[in-house]
Amino acid sequence: MTLLSRYAGWPVIIGAGLAGLSAALRLNRPCVVLAPSFSGETTASTLAQGGMAAACGAGDSSESHAQDTIRAGAGLCDPAVVQRITNAGPQAVERLLQLGVPLAHNADGTLALHLEAAHSHNRIVFAGGDRSGASILHSFYTHAKKQENIHWLEASLTGFHAPNDTLQGVWTSTGFIPTRHCILAAGGCGGLYQYTTNPLANRGISLALAAHAGARLVDMEFTQFHPTALASPDHTKRLSLISEAVRGAGAYLTLENGERFTEELAPRDVVSRAIAAKLRQNRRVFIDGRHLAGPSFSERFPGITQACRQAGFDPERQALPVQPAMHYHMGGIAVDHTGRSSVQGLWACGEVACTGLHGANRLASNSLLEALVCGQWAADDINGQTNNSSPLTAPSSPTPHYTTDWPFRAEMQRHLGILRHKQGLQEFLEKTLPHAKTNLCALTASFIGWAALHRDEQRGAHWREDSPGPLPPSRHSWQLKDLPLSS
Repeated sequence: MTLLSRYAGWPVIIGAGLAGLSAALRLNRPCVVLAPSFSGETTASTLAQGGMAAACGAGDSSESHAQDTIRAGAGLCDPAVVQRITNAGPQAVERLLQLGVPLAHNADGTLALHLEAAHSHNRIVFAGGDRSGASILHSFYTHAKKQENIHWLEASLTGFHAPNDTLQGVWTSTGFIPTRHCILAAGGCGGLYQYTTNPLANRGISLALAAHAGARLVDMEFTQFHPTALASPDHTKRLSLISEAVRGAGAYLTLENGERFTEELAPRDVVSRAIAAKLRQNRRVFIDGRHLAGPSFSERFPGITQACRQAGFDPERQALPVQPAMHYHMGGIAVDHTGRSSVQGLWACGEVACTGLHGANRLASNSLLEALVCGQWAADDINGQTNNSSPLTAPSSPTPHYTTDWPFRAEMQRHLGILRHKQGLQEFLEKTLPHAKTNLCALTASFIGWAALHRDEQRGAHWREDSPGPLPPSRHSWQLKDLPLSS
């Protein structure tokens, strides 16, 4: 066993996206940030186009932001969590400005604000046109690199040492770090799907490792599909996102004959289902922004324009073919208002966590806000703890070996996509459960499938075609022992 004694006792942050860096910058003690790469290419934060939602415009309020969030969440949001996070929005914007994020401003010096679907006000702050995530993460990373208390370890998480549900250390690809404090901020699981806007490496591996350590998972069935990814026949690559801000600016969704067929600014689950229904009829769906007034499409959305032109499309001259793609996981590790999981010493924030903010359907651009403020709150909780002088226990044997190959992306798309059915969910679990004890991707996928099978209703991003409609609101949590795993 290689013991990374240099970091012994330090808080370990798993992930270098916005949630992880926000936590690192808030900690008041030496810490180590662990990630496979610090280029930003493996983080969904970098890919966020629209920006961050915050009630900072004239006539807006955090109460209105909270109401929009709860309405989109289809009855499963935690109202106290929603209000606390939306209240923190304006201060989060100030934090971006303090760190030098080049947020867009109007000619009169006020913040420029996008409108996105299901928001009642223009409240999305943005940077670089449609490169908001990259701009925000670059500023956070640049600032974090200057902090002497933040140390960087390019490695992968391979397991938690948590006897009796109490963290005593983390296994990494380079060795074991004894610690009582770990903040898991390792992103989502979109890479499990055939069509996704996420980095393909994001396959829910850290979720599975947390479950093996005893963490409770909640709302695992709620997987949000972004309605408008640039359609592509290439199933081996991440799909390019056409930001919701494009529809917020007035672009239309049309069929091949130019007919409009849905309300463009309805919640994402509604628009995704409308598009999926047309695609099932072998119709083609397009997003058309050629009529937009004001700045040209390429000026407004330079990143999207570049991706479209690389794929052979010109958004200023053509309508763009689109399809839904897995975009965000509302479920994850169940955490309290400080980010604590059911494993003592393990916090979680960002997409890997489930705070209760999003409910059954995430409101657009709430994820960056949640990542920023919840990363800070997890760090604040650790800052408030006194150092424990009792010795940390070292594992008596190496961490179990898990595999991470995943040959079922197409099956995941077919059975756990936008439209679901009991028979398909059962067929999917028959394939994945036999592998779930030793394969981390299969375990996370099985949790999603198991939760979807046991929610026999239509709610938000989870839509059972064999169900007559919604049931009384309820949230379901699961642990490893709840799955019928082979021995």
